[in-house]
Amino acid sequence: MDIYSKVCVIIKIVSISLLLSVIPYNYSYSSTLQFETGEETPVETPTEPSLHAMSAVLMDAGSGRILYAKEGDTPMAMASTTKIMTCIIALEYGKPDDIVTVSANASSQPKVKLYMSEGDRYRLGDLLYSLMLQSHNDTAVAIAEHVGGSVEGFAALMNNKAKELGCMQTNFVTPNGLDANGHQTTAAELGMISRYAIENEEFVAITNTRSYSFTSIDGSRSFTVSNTDRFLSQMEGAFGIKTGFTGKAGYCFVGALKQDDKTFISVVLGSGWPPYKTWKWADTQVLMRYGLHYFENRNLFTKGKELDAVSVIDGQEESVKLYYILPVETVLLRFDETVTMEYEIPETLQAPVVMNQVVGVVKCYINGALFKEVPIYAESGVRKIDLQYCFETILEKYLP
Repeated sequence: MDIYSKVCVIIKIVSISLLLSVIPYNYSYSSTLQFETGEETPVETPTEPSLHAMSAVLMDAGSGRILYAKEGDTPMAMASTTKIMTCIIALEYGKPDDIVTVSANASSQPKVKLYMSEGDRYRLGDLLYSLMLQSHNDTAVAIAEHVGGSVEGFAALMNNKAKELGCMQTNFVTPNGLDANGHQTTAAELGMISRYAIENEEFVAITNTRSYSFTSIDGSRSFTVSNTDRFLSQMEGAFGIKTGFTGKAGYCFVGALKQDDKTFISVVLGSGWPPYKTWKWADTQVLMRYGLHYFENRNLFTKGKELDAVSVIDGQEESVKLYYILPVETVLLRFDETVTMEYEIPETLQAPVVMNQVVGVVKCYINGALFKEVPIYAESGVRKIDLQYCFETILEKYLP
């Protein structure tokens, strides 16, 4: 046998040997860790809120996690809480100094209204106070027609934003929230929209203004609008957000409160009908006090698991180390809630492996419900075994 044939035989033997050396052992890297979340356990058993509202949620504004829900995923009419989305779309697509010309359609809207006349002209920035402080329906349509070109065009912008925020059961038909077929949301999704809105400082400034005066562009008409949000003066740290009422929706309110480094969003829909106008305020206070009493800020990712290396099939290296980056995630947790970290990692990887390739995931569960996922990466790259690698290995191991 000539030297070439001998080398070919050796290459085959070494290739088989190298392949066998990376066949994985029969074990798994999946594991579950549990973390303590409370420092002291309150003596009392948590009592869930008792509400008038047909649908409600309490949300941790920081993380977006829902802390309490009553029919939170049930589609409901939302009345003028619609204007939360109207306002944020106007802020994002318009400019405060835009001139809005009132159409016949806008001026003909039913009360509650500013009683604008067709042809009147106003600053968009001024009309946002009319929209949010006293919930004027004619103002909402005037804004929609200016920003979206038409009510339908503006509704499309509203619905696109809702989908961006993950609100799949929300559908906007009108910018003012008057009852219309298909105009609906859920308490949970309205909370998501509101969480997004309060990240906008201009939005928060408008909704927290107690009184605002403005005039038409030609100065012939002047107005003063006052905030109808009574919750602003009912609890320390309250900062919004929007009331609503229609015959279909009943009394509705979205509230926001920041106290002791805790920020909550509450939503109540169908919180009574006339004459029970005050139930929405009572429901909101019950929800906020529940959150303040039972929930504390906790860091979910206080520690992590050191990951083992994973075998690589057909790789020029037998294994690759893994890593993941734990975010700083502060979440409001009740003392009796359980946080579970689950690591999903394959037993083997197939070469080639690219550096920073996503190879697994860390899943964080709160009370068994998935809250967040963190990717697991390969720390380095591993090239696939090829002829050149085999030949170089032969030269190194078998030839003088």
